[in-house]
Amino acid sequence: MGGSNKVGVLCADEFDAESAKNIATDGGRRVGGVVEVVGAVLTLLSAAFIILTFPLTAWMCAKVVQEYERAVIFRLGRVVKGQARGPGLLWFIPWLDVIQKVDLRTVSFSVRPQEVLTADGVPLKVDAVVFYRVVDPSLWVMRVQNGYQATLTLAQTTLRATLGAHTLMDVLTQTPGITKRIEEVLYGVSLLWGVRVERVELKDLMLPVSLQRCMAAEAEAARTARAKAIVAEGEAKASRALMEAASGLSSVAFHLRYLQSLSSVQSGASIVVFCLPTELLDVFNSQQP
Repeated sequence: MGGSNKVGVLCADEFDAESAKNIATDGGRRVGGVVEVVGAVLTLLSAAFIILTFPLTAWMCAKVVQEYERAVIFRLGRVVKGQARGPGLLWFIPWLDVIQKVDLRTVSFSVRPQEVLTADGVPLKVDAVVFYRVVDPSLWVMRVQNGYQATLTLAQTTLRATLGAHTLMDVLTQTPGITKRIEEVLYGVSLLWGVRVERVELKDLMLPVSLQRCMAAEAEAARTARAKAIVAEGEAKASRALMEAASGLSSVAFHLRYLQSLSSVQSGASIVVFCLPTELLDVFNSQQP
């Protein structure tokens, strides 16, 4: 007996819950339907009033939308179905509609210098410039409160995160690839707001003064080493060329070249010339194995 009462109570509870759910659903539908009906009635009455008083209310119900603008219309708090209106002359009901204009031109903003710690532990200050434009005015108005500030904040955080994953040498040598990755990240996130990021450019990379001095000293040492290597290579090539040229000269030609070299020495130069007979060189050459 007690078990049957318990089952009856459970069934009653389930019935009450299901009934409440149905009532809530039906109530929501009824409320939504009533609101739609009231909105339609107000729209028809407003249209009739505008038609009856057309000469007087024409200037209140017209608005001009520029070629680079689009207008998003809210009627009784809801967006009017269809795409954003414009450009050209736009008719609306002033006491029922609220119009928000959206500029479709490309907008640029500068990202203030950001403190970034690279993957190899080097502190770095980086600033950039971002270009974007609105492609869906309805999303731009409804999904983000302050689109400019939201895009700026997103660009700052993305810039720090992307550069922090690379070393200093990568940042200095792979700038186009890094900016491309920043563009892809910004494009994927901001597209949900109706925005398309067109371009990102790094304006300046500011290194600490001590690091700049170290890099300058390293570059100078590398350049000096390359210069010395080039000079040594040139001297080696010149000595080999002289040896090949000397091996092909006869004794008479060698004497003439020797006398020509003596005549080419400037008289005013601080050079001391000792003249040796060339027979001594023949003696040295004959003694070599």
